[in-house]
Amino acid sequence: MDAEQIQTLIAAGLPCEHVQVEGDGRHWFAVIVSAQFEGKRPIARHQLVYATLDSQMQSEAVHALSMRTFTPAEWAAQGK
Repeated sequence: MDAEQIQTLIAAGLPCEHVQVEGDGRHWFAVIVSAQFEGKRPIARHQLVYATLDSQMQSEAVHALSMRTFTPAEWAAQGK
């Protein structure tokens, strides 16, 4: 599994305005911007993302994923 495949899976399962994934083939880091995160705590946001990768994480095709999640307004406030 590569970064582009993970980005595609996340974007297919969660409406995103921005998804960026980097990693070494087993450990990944993602930045995800989605309106779906509005009003949700970080753990609930992460659960939404993990749900898009469920079978890949269970099979350990994706061993570890750390992420930063933002609403569009939070992302804009970051100057992005």
